[in-house]
Amino acid sequence: MKVMAIGSINSLTPEQKQQHLPTEVPATLKLYLDGKIEQHWFRPDPNAPGVIFLMNVESVSEAKTLVDALPLTVAKLMTFQLIELSPLLPLGALIQAR
Repeated sequence: MKVMAIGSINSLTPEQKQQHLPTEVPATLKLYLDGKIEQHWFRPDPNAPGVIFLMNVESVSEAKTLVDALPLTVAKLMTFQLIELSPLLPLGALIQAR
């Protein structure tokens, strides 16, 4: 199953960056190397910075468990919106109609 995880990062102080980023980056990389994060992007919006992960998981619940364990989320410095994705089924109907 594919899940889009849209993370919103709260404003981080330099101290918070120094404290949490050395563990956040390896934790995110581990999810990528484990195949749980298929693709990842940074959202540089100055009003709502964050990350977007395309996740390959068994359920939305698994995605929630994984992102909730990330250091910035544990520290309540980032929150995630999780969206279950599915194939665009009407495209198949258009092909069959030919």
